[in-house]
Amino acid sequence: MTETLPPLAAAQRTVPAKTYDCILLAGFGGPEGQDDVIPYLRNVTRGRGVPDERLEEVSHHYRHFGGVSPINQQNRDLQAALEAEIAKRGLDLPVYWGNRFWAPYFADALKALHEDGHRRVLVLVTTAFSSYSGCRAYREDLATALEEAGLTGELELDKVRQYFDHPGFVEPNVDAARAGLRSLVEQGKGERPYVMFATHSIPSAAADVSGPRETLPDGTPVATGGGEEWHQGGGWYAEQQRAVSALIMDRLADEFPDVPWSLVYQSRSGDPSVPWLEPDINLAIEALPADVTGLVVSPVGFVSDHMEVAWDLDNEALETAQERALTMVRVPTVGIDPAFVSGLIDLVEERHVAAEGDQPRDRVALTGLGPWQDVCPTDCCLGRAAKPTIASAG
Repeated sequence: MTETLPPLAAAQRTVPAKTYDCILLAGFGGPEGQDDVIPYLRNVTRGRGVPDERLEEVSHHYRHFGGVSPINQQNRDLQAALEAEIAKRGLDLPVYWGNRFWAPYFADALKALHEDGHRRVLVLVTTAFSSYSGCRAYREDLATALEEAGLTGELELDKVRQYFDHPGFVEPNVDAARAGLRSLVEQGKGERPYVMFATHSIPSAAADVSGPRETLPDGTPVATGGGEEWHQGGGWYAEQQRAVSALIMDRLADEFPDVPWSLVYQSRSGDPSVPWLEPDINLAIEALPADVTGLVVSPVGFVSDHMEVAWDLDNEALETAQERALTMVRVPTVGIDPAFVSGLIDLVEERHVAAEGDQPRDRVALTGLGPWQDVCPTDCCLGRAAKPTIASAG
């Protein structure tokens, strides 16, 4: 496994623990019926000038599932699991839930928790990796929601760090990949397996400015266990995912040594002339060597089996594998795995202490990149224009 020097300024950008009143589970949101699909897509694409005719063209995967995205129910389930873990630990931290693009919206969640008397809020975002869409956009939208709710200065919002290499995220992914490889063996397809770690593609320009700017991935090609070379690039977004994927494969080597693997991308959208991170999973499947007997696909870039997993992997990628007569096993995301839920509350306890003088939980990371920063520099994961955010520092 290749070691990468940590971004030292990020590793040291921590803040002292304090006492919070509640937790806000921050999600993306999704439609919950056919009539919701176009309004939801309007929310997601607001400001880009996309006409409804084009939105209807890209709505087919939601229409296929009756207009219902699984993501909202998955977040309800996660909220309930977090509440159960909090109760088990004896913490006094109610969990609220809000979304960027569909009800319950951030502003409504903030109004509700404020009306309940809470003032210090610790935010758990349902993304593990550093990028504009996975971190900064949430922080910007929360700052906007504070203003929309008329609560600027009334609420203190802090965000839990990115948790891509926390044991609570890594270990369930290790277990899932191991189970996927064992499934290939049971099906008689384990002689020459291959593992693909799938994540959401994003524009190359956005990927290249992901994470803190003071220290960057060095861009050196790195050999994988399969003798291939990673295509370096993608800023800290891709670097974090390469590091976690390599760690997972290293953990599997006791039972499945020397299995080739790669990081692949999915769910590309937008102008086809704009470069996005590659390779697309379907092209990667088509390019697999002819002697590969079975494929494990691990959606490591996601925390739940939402629409882009259910459609892009369970439909499109599976169809591509079937066209090659290749057995494909898509393993689950972390979802509400008890280790993941427990890990999220461990992250909360890094920042939250029940009383002054209590000691916060130690910060844990399994790669050389972490533990990641508690607060983000103002130039971290910049989007098209700098906007006010929560949880940032100069």
